[in-house]
Amino acid sequence: MKKTFFIINKFLVLFILLMVCDVFATPSFQEVKDSYFASDAFLLDRNGKIVHELRVNPDIRRFEWISLKDISPALIKAVIQSEDKRFYSHYGVDWVSVISTLIKNFTGKNRRGASTITMQVAALINEELKPGINGRSVSQKWRQVKEALEIEKIWSKDEILEAYLNLVSYRGELQGIAAASRCLFNKEPSGLNSAESIILAALIRSPNAEIDKIIKRANLLNKTFNFVVKPEEIEDTIKKTFNRKYYVRQKENLAPHVAHLLLNRTGNNINPVYYGAKSIFTTLDYDIQRFVSETLKEHISSLKSRNVNDGAAIVVENKSGDILAYTGSIGDGSDAPYVDGVRAKRQAGSTLKPFLYALAIDKHLLTAASVITDSPFDISTEYGIYKPQNYENDFKGLVTLRTALASSLNVPAVRTLSLIGVDNFVRKLKESGFDNIRNADYYGHSLALGSADVTLYELVNAYRMLANGGIYTNLKLKKENSLYQQTKVFSPEAAFIISDILSDREARGYTFSLENPLNTKFRSSVKTGTSKDMRDNWCIGYTDKYTVGVWVGNFSGEAMWNVTGITGAAPVWLSIMNYLHRDNIDTGIEHPDGIVKKPVFINSTNPTERDEWFIKGTEPSTTRNSRYIISLNEEHFIPHIVYPPDGTIITLDPDIPDEIQKIIIETNPPSDEIFWIFDGKNTGRTTKTPLIIKPVAGKHTIQLIDKQNSKLDSIEFEIKGNSKIN
Repeated sequence: MKKTFFIINKFLVLFILLMVCDVFATPSFQEVKDSYFASDAFLLDRNGKIVHELRVNPDIRRFEWISLKDISPALIKAVIQSEDKRFYSHYGVDWVSVISTLIKNFTGKNRRGASTITMQVAALINEELKPGINGRSVSQKWRQVKEALEIEKIWSKDEILEAYLNLVSYRGELQGIAAASRCLFNKEPSGLNSAESIILAALIRSPNAEIDKIIKRANLLNKTFNFVVKPEEIEDTIKKTFNRKYYVRQKENLAPHVAHLLLNRTGNNINPVYYGAKSIFTTLDYDIQRFVSETLKEHISSLKSRNVNDGAAIVVENKSGDILAYTGSIGDGSDAPYVDGVRAKRQAGSTLKPFLYALAIDKHLLTAASVITDSPFDISTEYGIYKPQNYENDFKGLVTLRTALASSLNVPAVRTLSLIGVDNFVRKLKESGFDNIRNADYYGHSLALGSADVTLYELVNAYRMLANGGIYTNLKLKKENSLYQQTKVFSPEAAFIISDILSDREARGYTFSLENPLNTKFRSSVKTGTSKDMRDNWCIGYTDKYTVGVWVGNFSGEAMWNVTGITGAAPVWLSIMNYLHRDNIDTGIEHPDGIVKKPVFINSTNPTERDEWFIKGTEPSTTRNSRYIISLNEEHFIPHIVYPPDGTIITLDPDIPDEIQKIIIETNPPSDEIFWIFDGKNTGRTTKTPLIIKPVAGKHTIQLIDKQNSKLDSIEFEIKGNSKIN
């Protein structure tokens, strides 16, 4: 009798506490739902379609909010049976259960709590009601009761149950029914069967219990359903599920590098802006992204026997700068799948040549019809003599600039760089978006052949700049209306002429033959490049609508075997271009007003005639029968000194008598109207013949002047030794 009185007295004290304790402002169901964030963020394409799912919360694992109608009825029934049998009949607090629990707790029989599902929801949405190390305090418990009563006043039963199933923890880091269902059973919540539902309901009370305890608890719950599932099935399912690491099946995994880039995630360092992000809209196009990823992966697989293990590709819309596809690697088949090949620095190879020739054309130093010598060529450097070679280790003789660029000949490119100057080229490359280019002295003349490290991202946007008439703007990955600053890098005339050359199937035939993967059924401008020792292979090209770039190689830096620009990146580029223009192949480019098209006769062993584009005022002056004559027996260069190269250091041999030592100074082309100036003095000799001097130790200068005393070229060289000029 005394014990009963004590229990009733205790209950009345707690009831008084309940009446006087404060309660926090109860949020609506919609407010709770709106404040819910999944641990995984979604990248959405330009049309709202998921292209990638990435975990951004390292503490918990929960997926999107699941509506009650999309949850298996078997699970709902099991959870109510396990956690709150009278859920639909009470108003937030099961007083029958509370009194029964108080009696059992005070009598020491079967000690446990009496929290209803509503009371648990109150604790899940209010941090102040989280239990401490020793559980909840009395005041916390009764605040929980009062808040449960408030929730029941403004929420429906279905809303309470839906919130509970989405917020409660099931196992370890798994929170919410979506995470529990997919991670543990690889199923959507709507597809859970009776055994799986009973197991999940059994986990709620003790999420981290050992397997034997889970089996016992699940079968006790199963018993209340009159063993709707065989105990053996529950036991087998539990052992199979919890004796392995759970697997999370991503909804989409098409753009991992973009996801990491936009979410700014490195290890556990997460950009707080996106910590609770549900989704981010990108400029990507789902269908293009999937096609590019699959095409690249398939092609790299076919090149495995040639020691090619990695690749990257990017597709850009020219007008907007929107990135439509961004594939940083081939994924699991890569040696380093987490390396972003779009942003990785690699040697450029011949991909920089279009910008070199564009600068020469823009400065009116050369035209597409200018003739350049493709022959052995020595350049002195501080490390010795630099001797550029062509890819095929042969020389074509005199060729036009059009042929030199389209067929990617190396020696004419180095000669052109000598003409415009390395410093000027470096400045122009920086204007073209190559931010990591070093100073001119670092590269020397090898820059013409792509000795600089660049990224696929930079290359594609620089080629896009050519497609856009020489105007540079930044690329975009996030779908937004930002306006980017425009920078004029080349004139529209120079950009057009370069684009025309890169689209010339016949001109590239010297190196690539007429039939190759660079040829499309529509107008496209394209350039390949291969770095030293065949470590990198590029193919970058554009139409009026799109620019596409592809890189293949090895992230380790290991050399490929027998891979050329045609067999490496080009087939992927061609497949992507054909896919992009599958419905529209009309890619005509309007020419700017500042150019003219004139017939040109190429006078050579195989005379040919073609129409050539010129910036107005740069067309050749020699005509015959209204045709401009380009003779392949002389070079169309401003006269310049070809030997010794600027900066040469000549060391005299002490074993050779002074009287027979000579230095021969040469120019190209020879002329009887241009004169040699040696150490500031006019020699009175023309460049029709070489200048021959006897060496003297020290630094010297050689200049070329015309009859008007205009300086055409100048070099400096140094002689080391003890000889004197006689």
